[in-house]
Amino acid sequence: MIDYRSDNTGRAAPEILDALVRANEGTALGYGADEWTARLQERFADLFETRVRVFPVSTGTAANALSLAAIAPSWGLVFCNPAAHINTSEANAAGFFGGGLKLAPVAGTDGKIDADELSRALAAFPPGQLHRGQPAAINLTQATDLGAVYTLDEVRAVAAVAKARGLKVHMDGARFANAVARLGCTPAELSWRAGVDILSFGATKNGGALCDAIVVFSLEIADGLAIQLRRAGQVWSKMRFASAQLMAYIENGLWLRLAGQSNAAATRIAAGIEGIPGLRRLAPVEANELFLELPPGVMDALEADGFQFYRRSATLARFVCRFDLTDAEADALVASLRRHCALPAKAAE
Repeated sequence: MIDYRSDNTGRAAPEILDALVRANEGTALGYGADEWTARLQERFADLFETRVRVFPVSTGTAANALSLAAIAPSWGLVFCNPAAHINTSEANAAGFFGGGLKLAPVAGTDGKIDADELSRALAAFPPGQLHRGQPAAINLTQATDLGAVYTLDEVRAVAAVAKARGLKVHMDGARFANAVARLGCTPAELSWRAGVDILSFGATKNGGALCDAIVVFSLEIADGLAIQLRRAGQVWSKMRFASAQLMAYIENGLWLRLAGQSNAAATRIAAGIEGIPGLRRLAPVEANELFLELPPGVMDALEADGFQFYRRSATLARFVCRFDLTDAEADALVASLRRHCALPAKAAE
């Protein structure tokens, strides 16, 4: 079996596990009062070239929901793309932890928010209108839930619209590493310098073991967020182990090397299937995911060949590349797609 179901089905990077073993010596104060968590603040400040507050959390859902709860009141609206993970896959965790805040979808291609569409959406909520919830924040998913990557100019454009209305900007960076690796920019350029106030910093999908993080750039948010995290059960007693993982993740550029490997695997597959009849990419392949429209019979045949992937609909399949996916595994998928898509329609369907 070759697993393309998700990048979270893969192994933890050996460097992450080694860091856990190294942290497992002696005693340390709990709940973040340890030396590893103190160093984590320094390392992330270096990484992002500015003062930040970093909070390890157990999951990306916790990072997203609690970040939004920290920047939007219970009567607030959070604008996002309809395909955003917070809108489709987190059981309205943002609304739960945010005390009732509401998600408001905004159109855009490839899972992105379009800045002009956002401007039009905000115009429907004039300040002082007491009969409706009020805009509070924007959510950008980077890379998007269709596998595309916001360019720096696209992030800046959406953030500029948000800031003009006094809104905070949250970035769901479950695959932030893949986006940075794709764009070749610095983490600072793709976050606070582009107008992002708070970032869900993903690690688990990219070789991490047991934690992600919230990175706060607008520091006035941080103290309230710390209380939200404690209330939500997201402050570990043995925090040093979470902090040790995150430090190892960014040490010597590990996070970008791992993301570059998964991106390269997706790019290899995309190049190999170019021009195959009966196959259409739903969105550009710019990170480590491919969304392919295929006849149902082809999907059946792929599964019979031993490939695991998710069917998003009767004709849409998602393939996600892990950091440890080999060239041979990528080429095997290409060969199978070429073979089955070339069959006559009746045989494939």
